[in-house]
Amino acid sequence: QVQLVESGGGLVQPGGSLRLSCAASGSTTSIYNMGWYRQAPGKQRELVAGITKGGSTNYADSVKGRFTISRDNAKNTVFLQMNSLKSEDTAVYYCHADVSVPLYRYWGQGTQVTVSS
Repeated sequence: QVQLVESGGGLVQPGGSLRLSCAASGSTTSIYNMGWYRQAPGKQRELVAGITKGGSTNYADSVKGRFTISRDNAKNTVFLQMNSLKSEDTAVYYCHADVSVPLYRYWGQGTQVTVSS
C-alpha cells in the first residue's frame, strides 16, 4: 500500500505561481512513475505532467513552458511548480504513483487550485 498526501493548492491571481507537493509513504520502494492529473468541473481528468524515477518528464501541451515537474526520490516526493497560471488551470489536482509489484496506480486525495482575480 502507498499513501499519497498532496499540499500547496489554493487561490491565486492570473499570472501568479503555486507549488504543489505530493509525499508518498508506505510501500514506496516499488514506485517508479509519479505525476499529476487535474480535473475541472464538468470535465474528464487529464494528464498534466509525469516523471520517471530516472527524471524523464512529459507534459500536456497546455502547460508546457509554464509548469515544471520534479521529484525527490530520497523523500518519495513529487513537486509541480506552476507559473503564469491562467483561469483555465483551475481544477482539482491529483498526484499519482505507479508501483511495479503488483502493477498498480495509487492516487492522492486531490488539492484544489483556483486561478481567479
